[in-house]
Amino acid sequence: MSETSLDRETVEEYARWFRALADPTRILIMRFLSDRPEAVPVGEIVAHLRLNQSTVSHHLKILHTARFLTRRRAGVSMRYAVNPRCITEFPSAADILIGAPSRSCQEPDSS
Repeated sequence: MSETSLDRETVEEYARWFRALADPTRILIMRFLSDRPEAVPVGEIVAHLRLNQSTVSHHLKILHTARFLTRRRAGVSMRYAVNPRCITEFPSAADILIGAPSRSCQEPDSS
């Protein structure tokens, strides 16, 4: 597949994914959450990273918007987890370079 055969929507989505991961703090958040079997409250992420809650919330919003994270309300707090579909569907940089087909990173089915 040549670069001209990538449709604009796919290219835009890839760009969003890579922008979302283009920050060391967001990579640390993804790594921290990927080791957790359950969704984690924001306070636990804040404590682990030793950053202000507003800073962590900003990064969580970006990762959630790119669909790398799922979130759910638990009482008064939000809990975040790595989107399991993104673990299997996120194309690696090598896949993009060689033109391997990939699927879109969507929210998991709520069934």
